[in-house]
Amino acid sequence: MLIDELPWHELNVDGFLTLQCQDPLFRWAEDFLRKTIFRHTYFPGDMLVKPYFPVWKVIHTTGIGVEVREETLATDSANAVVSHKYENQFHSIEDVEKLRNQVITYDAEASLYQYSKICEAIGDILPVKLVGEATGYGLGHKPWDIIASVMNVDNLLYGLVDEQEMMHALAGKLTDIFVDTVRQYEELNLLDADSAYCHSSSAASRDLLKKPIDYQHVKPENVWGRGLAQIFASVSPAMHEEFEIQYAIKALKPFGLVYYGCCEPLDNKIEIVKKIPNLRKISITPWADINRAAEAVGGNYVISAKPNPANLPFAEENPDLIRQEIRGLVEACRKNGTPCEILLKDISTAGYNLKNLIVWNQIAREEAER
Repeated sequence: MLIDELPWHELNVDGFLTLQCQDPLFRWAEDFLRKTIFRHTYFPGDMLVKPYFPVWKVIHTTGIGVEVREETLATDSANAVVSHKYENQFHSIEDVEKLRNQVITYDAEASLYQYSKICEAIGDILPVKLVGEATGYGLGHKPWDIIASVMNVDNLLYGLVDEQEMMHALAGKLTDIFVDTVRQYEELNLLDADSAYCHSSSAASRDLLKKPIDYQHVKPENVWGRGLAQIFASVSPAMHEEFEIQYAIKALKPFGLVYYGCCEPLDNKIEIVKKIPNLRKISITPWADINRAAEAVGGNYVISAKPNPANLPFAEENPDLIRQEIRGLVEACRKNGTPCEILLKDISTAGYNLKNLIVWNQIAREEAER
């Protein structure tokens, strides 16, 4: 059971999260440590904490040729979660030519500087390690998330019917860009073979360790691959397969294990998702039927079960609501012999009440142990 993507602006109830450092790098390090300790103190779940302080390699990219143009609207000025309205920049198949491969560069000098500075500050009490990029959401195959942000949702969905040639061209081009990006990450040794998480989900796996790892040249086969098509929540399995799965197969084939899905319901699409090579974990959202999903998955894959984060603000006043939901997830997986993880994420608000997270964590632990 894991909890991630938190509304930190709501949680500093005792001042523990208030930063004291002034130096920007040290403030980042302090923030990382404080949040790690805070989570472990109040709602640890099954969080993994590596026995070292990670300093991420400094990576630069030139982009893919287009920038998102959008309007945003916030209901809580302190919350980074906002509504987005995107401008359509793709009107014909010729516009696909705007897209280009991004150029990845590794800033070794900046990376070594940050690593050395953190080592000097805390290295005598905590080991420090220079780490690469975990293949999670940021380095995931997500062409339709990108297309939604450069076309807008309505135009994307209409395009799947009215402009199929252009939509296939977009998906194909973005897949080629992803494949080339992964190639560059491998050549520059920017992949992390010791990541604890893959987009909030656990990345711990003995199977990955069975393959030889050259830590001076980490390959995709040594790490998790990540695929998703959130905007396809409203399309049929046939359309999902035609416009997404065939491209996901190409993009994710090199990876050692694959985690597929995000917020899109996949309970009626398990058979097409199974076609992805090295698939290990499937996301099942609050908008999916957990019983249908577990029956289809059986014992062959892991279900990453996502409880509804909208219920979290009511955990303290209505714990039975939380218990009923989590028990339903666990029972469905147990009935079908399906390995599962419970992953509470996308938390826009905890109702400005830390106790809601504490209660939710306790109930989830009890139900898992039960």
